[in-house]
Amino acid sequence: MVNKKMTMADIAEMAGVAKSTVSRYFNGGYVKQETKEKIQKVIETYNYEPNAFARLNAKNSNVIGVVVPTLNSKITSRVITSIDRYLRDKEYTTLIKNSDHDIDLEIQNIQRLINLNVDGLLLSSISITNEHKRIFEEASIPIVVLAQDYPEGLSIIDDDYSAGRFIGEYIGKTGHKKVGYIGVYEKDEAVGIRRRQGVLDGLAEYGITDPVVVMGDYSFIGGQEKTKEILARSEVDAIICATDRIAFGCYKVLLEKGLRIPEDVSVTGFGGYDESSLLIPELTTVKFDSYAMGYLGAETILKQIKKEPVSKKQIVNYEFIEGKSVRKKMEPIP
Repeated sequence: MVNKKMTMADIAEMAGVAKSTVSRYFNGGYVKQETKEKIQKVIETYNYEPNAFARLNAKNSNVIGVVVPTLNSKITSRVITSIDRYLRDKEYTTLIKNSDHDIDLEIQNIQRLINLNVDGLLLSSISITNEHKRIFEEASIPIVVLAQDYPEGLSIIDDDYSAGRFIGEYIGKTGHKKVGYIGVYEKDEAVGIRRRQGVLDGLAEYGITDPVVVMGDYSFIGGQEKTKEILARSEVDAIICATDRIAFGCYKVLLEKGLRIPEDVSVTGFGGYDESSLLIPELTTVKFDSYAMGYLGAETILKQIKKEPVSKKQIVNYEFIEGKSVRKKMEPIP
């Protein structure tokens, strides 16, 4: 029998104990063994599942807070999915808050989750500011930072610099000379600084020291606007995009202007979205193991809660997906 509307008062009545005793049972307080068995029998009979928010008053809530910069991202959805699956298997509940790429809202979300008495916090951060550091230092719960390097604490990061350098070298060695790069704002240190620097260093290895660099947001619309800006500033034979979503916008503008991919302009991205393989031509991109990041984050936070040893920094590798959006040096133009 399942009764989803059953309350702790109902359990108390059926077990013949006080409601406060049932509350102590769920909150980890002292309850006599004989009484525990009575309560447990009712719970098992009716398949009672305590409300996650009710458990937040307990010493150990079995709730992990997760703060993410956006819900409108394939990468973020992979990370969240992996976190939730891992924690669910360990009988933890995930409480997710979205910051919508707003630093102030991110800080508020972190503080709210800490105040709610979650057992630990996973933060996929936009940037680690001094205010972040102050909160981390004052917090009495474990915190693991995802996607941004945090030397003072625990972090799990993508290898953004190496991936960027790989793409820069790839564009250089395939014979391109006039390159544009669409990046994101530097408040995102991982993508806006490290990934961009990797690309620039990779290009420099092949003598490309003056690429057209523009900065924008992560959006499809932003990708279109910044592609137009690059084309207005210079004639390019390749555009490297900081994300696949930006590359989608780049594709749209190039096709609207009658420029062929890759014959006229090569395009690359970062992300490895499923949709990227449906583009014509298929997008050449880099895929980070976002499921691994989520898994490592969830595993690390539970180890921290149990006070088990963990690595201060864990780096998630990447996979190069060679589509058909980059023209090779030896290929003649039709």
